[in-house]
Amino acid sequence: MADEYKNFINGKWVASASGKTFDDINPANTADIIGSFQDSNEQDIKQAVTAAKAAFVKWNQIPVTSRELYLYKAADVLNRRLDEVSQALTREMGKTLPESRGEAGRGVQILRYYAGEARRMCGETYPSDNAATMLYTLREPLGVVGLITPWNFPVAIPLWKLAPAITYGNTVVIRVSQDSPLTGILLGEVFEEAGLPAGVVNIITGLGRATNKALVAAEGINAISFTGSTLVGRRIYQRCGELGKKVQLEMGGHNPVVVAADADLDQAVAFTVAGAFFSTGQKCTATRRVIVQRDILAEFTEKLVAKTRDLKLGNGADADTQIGPVINQRQLDRILEGIQQGVNEGAQLICGGQRLNGDCYESGFFIQPAVFTEVTPQMSLGQEEIFGPVLGVMVFDKLDEAIEIANSVRYGLSAAIATKSIKTAQHFIKGIKAGIVHVNSQTAGAECHVPFGGMKQSSCGTREQGNAAIEFYTQLKTVYLDLPA
Repeated sequence: MADEYKNFINGKWVASASGKTFDDINPANTADIIGSFQDSNEQDIKQAVTAAKAAFVKWNQIPVTSRELYLYKAADVLNRRLDEVSQALTREMGKTLPESRGEAGRGVQILRYYAGEARRMCGETYPSDNAATMLYTLREPLGVVGLITPWNFPVAIPLWKLAPAITYGNTVVIRVSQDSPLTGILLGEVFEEAGLPAGVVNIITGLGRATNKALVAAEGINAISFTGSTLVGRRIYQRCGELGKKVQLEMGGHNPVVVAADADLDQAVAFTVAGAFFSTGQKCTATRRVIVQRDILAEFTEKLVAKTRDLKLGNGADADTQIGPVINQRQLDRILEGIQQGVNEGAQLICGGQRLNGDCYESGFFIQPAVFTEVTPQMSLGQEEIFGPVLGVMVFDKLDEAIEIANSVRYGLSAAIATKSIKTAQHFIKGIKAGIVHVNSQTAGAECHVPFGGMKQSSCGTREQGNAAIEFYTQLKTVYLDLPA
């Protein structure tokens, strides 16, 4: 019988008021039931918010140096439990164990970075029209913040929201994804072991839309930070607007790599394949389109297909696996539907795109990485994100044409160019409408000490990560200080 995991509310592990649970399964082996988790409801959200509100009174008043120490302790605990967390991540999400270790290690970095940022919660001084007036600003926390996080980065994304939130004096209620809840629960254990005061961090599990809706609407939640689909993000934005709550959204991406004729083709192929297919393409920053200069199209495509076919698919826990399963049946069906639509619209499927069956693949959600050619900007493959291992090859003649194609979608998260020319790279950097730009490296990947976010419909609100996070998790107070007469 699978273990039952509970919500973490006010420093205690408690069952949901609903009395209901749901199972978390291994996407590489659906017979492997990882555990049962609480199917939380509005009552659980209210309990968590009440705890967070009570904790905020003291948490906001303790010295920043004390908050800093809690984060350093949590980083040390996570670092000590790195293998355990990494294995849990691979088991429930499917990514390879090296990728999971990298993500868990990044979580340690995030905690340590924001521990240091506690001392930089600074305002500014200004000259006043009145020479006797001291005019300055203070940064203050928002209060209780609601965090809604996805399944594809169940360590990094919760921590890059949670760490700055509590560093700057807020308390949080976080709803972790139903598809990777164990990793979120383990993070709760990390903060518990680090001695974080009760109620500062509250972790809820639950099934999808109902739990999100309750968290967004909960009285006492002052802001919502969300990462997930564009459709859900729009709903949250609308509801937060109605309720007057601060909101931050990170949503989709349809990220391009432009390959110029002067590029190192082996290097370009390598980082295109990595960006498109590692983590089974389940990243918002994954490469979805590769836009190749006509002179090198045939050679690049040949190398691309050869490298894609060499990828080893399997259980992410196996040492030789490079590509694991997709997260669940629903996601697999959506990917296959997107592939079929691409075929129906006239794109040429030249590699992969089929579900794998038999042997070790029979009981998991495995799909061969797909490469399409003859993709045009008007096709669904040229416009819409398929959240999986699907890559469309497009062609251009002049650089401005490539930039126009790259910019022709509603998203603007990440983009990359392969070139040996600084002039070409600078022209691309200036012209591309994306929040993150890479030169001679893959579209995926972000370091924790720099801002993360996109343009157009990829993001809404201030940037995440780095010192930019202070803009969302604090508010400014302007002070006019005059001495008494």
